[in-house]
Amino acid sequence: MKKILYLALLAVVFASCGNSKLLPKSEAYSNIYEEKPIAILVLPPINRSTKVEAKELFYSSLAVPFTLNGYYVMPPLLSMDILKEESAYDAELFINNSMKPVGELFGADAVLFTIIHDWRKTAIASQINVNIEYLLKSTKTDEVLFHRTGDVTLNVSVNTGTILGNMVGSMLATSLTKEIVVARNCNMYTIGDIPAGKYSPTFGQDGELKAQPAEFKQVLKNQY
Repeated sequence: MKKILYLALLAVVFASCGNSKLLPKSEAYSNIYEEKPIAILVLPPINRSTKVEAKELFYSSLAVPFTLNGYYVMPPLLSMDILKEESAYDAELFINNSMKPVGELFGADAVLFTIIHDWRKTAIASQINVNIEYLLKSTKTDEVLFHRTGDVTLNVSVNTGTILGNMVGSMLATSLTKEIVVARNCNMYTIGDIPAGKYSPTFGQDGELKAQPAEFKQVLKNQY
């Protein structure tokens, strides 16, 4: 009994230590609180995975999390047309350049880059794994406003009550899961940690909340 209590106490201590390492958002995202960006330009993702369609899948669902958090996102389709006209559709060509010309062209306060490092689907394990990096840069100062890298696993397992049924059901669920669902869940979870924007009712009120780790591993259920 004493051993159980000791282990329980130890778990609480470790959990407390883990939480104590998390910075308040006002520190983790200090540049956002200082610059207060309003309009965001979302660039087409840089795809370094073997999933050919990953670029379009992620691009189509990147705007929603920012909008829900109180930011104005430049219309994706219109932005894409302009980028193509300017021969700037490939974000990898200027990710390390100054964002000031982009800000002048679009009237955006910040530019979002996303890098898809990996995309794997495992039917037997009923999992879809993606590794994505999100980088939001200021068009005024070129400073990094928001930077997170997530190793995210979407669990699509099915419980039928039998081992064989679970295995077959999970394999079918994995194969039938629309790729857009993976992108949507990953984007909502990762970008959801950004401080509230001007159009959010909690704008300027979340500075004391704990920011989540810049690099993380997370298993998600299909929830968005």
